[in-house]
Amino acid sequence: MAGMILEGKAWRYGRNVDTDVIIPARYLSLTDAKELGEHCLEDLDPEFINHVEAGDIIVAEENFGSGSSREHAPLALKGCGVSLVIASSFARIFYRNSINVGLPILESPEAVEGIKTGDRLRVDLEEGLIENLTTGNNYRSTPFPSFMREIIAGNGLVEYVKKRLRGNT
Repeated sequence: MAGMILEGKAWRYGRNVDTDVIIPARYLSLTDAKELGEHCLEDLDPEFINHVEAGDIIVAEENFGSGSSREHAPLALKGCGVSLVIASSFARIFYRNSINVGLPILESPEAVEGIKTGDRLRVDLEEGLIENLTTGNNYRSTPFPSFMREIIAGNGLVEYVKKRLRGNT
């Protein structure tokens, strides 16, 4: 699985961004990622959905994705075009849900400190390299093991398992 490179504009948020802020509970009856994405972060940043572009990257401080264990949160992020979340730390259930739906996430406190909203980022998931193209600074994160990169590249755990069961490894 060669070259998982993502590039996009950074959207910077603080600590404890919980799943109720990522996708408010009033939208939990929706199941389509695109429909969920239309409401992503609307209570935290009402302008986000009007300006986010496919490939953009969320950058946040500690405990991103805390709160309820809803899978809707990473689906909403994917549905509005977010390609990656970089945070100082993640709530464990959000971490698992993100991988399960094929949304890559990276922990890098140093990157979070050095990235501002609007910075252009290039991220190599295979190497764990985060490049801030705006400032020229580089940061490291622990890269995903190959099986997790396969899950992400395959659009989540369900599709990954289906492929394995068909013998298309």
